[in-house]
Amino acid sequence: MITEHTSNDPYCFVEFFEHRDAAAALAAMNGRKILGKEVKVNWATTPSSQKKDTSNHFHVFVGDLSPEITTEDVKAAFAPFGKISDARVVKDMATGKSKGYGFVSFYNKLDAENAIINMGGQWLGGRQIRTNWATRKPPAPKSSQDNGSKQLRFDDVVTQSSPQNCTVYCGGIQSGLSEHLMRQTFSPFGQIMEIRVFPEKGYSFIRFSSHESAAHAIVSVNGTAIEGHIVKCFWGKESPDMAKSPQQFNNFK
Repeated sequence: MITEHTSNDPYCFVEFFEHRDAAAALAAMNGRKILGKEVKVNWATTPSSQKKDTSNHFHVFVGDLSPEITTEDVKAAFAPFGKISDARVVKDMATGKSKGYGFVSFYNKLDAENAIINMGGQWLGGRQIRTNWATRKPPAPKSSQDNGSKQLRFDDVVTQSSPQNCTVYCGGIQSGLSEHLMRQTFSPFGQIMEIRVFPEKGYSFIRFSSHESAAHAIVSVNGTAIEGHIVKCFWGKESPDMAKSPQQFNNFK
């Protein structure tokens, strides 16, 4: 048995010689109380050094998670829809607290589609969750610094514009830009109030209902591939005329 006491959520691993013995222990012990505390028992995940490549699997975004929801909670909620290759709740690196969203990866596309359709709006913990296809970061090119796709941090982005600003600029889509595409891309991050698209110029503006939702969108979508184009996202200024030149917007350099 291997124990870990350094975190606020102590845990341990117990290894059996036979799989059936481990399965019986999991069934018997999960939810039982030990020293007055209810314990969670689940299969141990594969060590990160041996973690399988899931880049070709089908990834679901899960938003509006309650702070107490864990990766195991998300995995258990989505398990009925098919075999899961990976699941995680995204946490703040500094505080260790949930950022309120996560991802679930399925081996099968139909399983992922069913999960998105059936889990959107369902209650998990104290909140109704949102589901959509995840926007995946493409492999970082050697010239990633040249195309402006460096990774942004939520804590930095959220403070680089006023709390009243809820507008995101998204540019660099030279073909295929539409309101539907922007809604599909950005809806996982919160309620969208307005979308303005300018296909001939390759950019759009997306206004969210909250500053935090807009910040999450900037962090998650900046540097991703949309319709084969690497896009740039940054804050737009609140303005009655969202069609003005993007030079008036605050870019992240």
